[in-house]
Amino acid sequence: MSKSHKRGGFTLVEVLIVVVIMAILAATIIPQFSDSTKDAKNNTSKFNLHTIRSQIELYKSQHDGKVPAALDDLTKKTNSSGAVGTTSAFPYGPYLQELPPNPFTGSAKITAASTNPPTAASGATDAGWLYHATSGGVWIDNADLLTE
Repeated sequence: MSKSHKRGGFTLVEVLIVVVIMAILAATIIPQFSDSTKDAKNNTSKFNLHTIRSQIELYKSQHDGKVPAALDDLTKKTNSSGAVGTTSAFPYGPYLQELPPNPFTGSAKITAASTNPPTAASGATDAGWLYHATSGGVWIDNADLLTE
């Protein structure tokens, strides 16, 4: 009776098969993660827009239908005419602690929109929000989501 010889490691073919399987798995899984990141940013921007627009409506209800002169007025205390101040004579607001950042750029920069709705995004690398001061319209400064 002969003794069986026991192998001590993997052959080159076995290692190559494992590497190929890992590459196939990586190629199918990584694109799904990048899509979910974009989806999360889209959903965050929609949620932020909804929040800002809701606070503009609250501002309008407390200021006789007037919209904030500037979007960052939502982060300040105001009186019934919309003037900004810090004393007890300014009982309204702040409506937001701070403007949320654009999830695509991380910026809360406000750019004036010349039309309602805007026809184009600003294209700035630090794009945040577009605000139309006459109507109180607000949009995310992103060409792909401008119609939201």
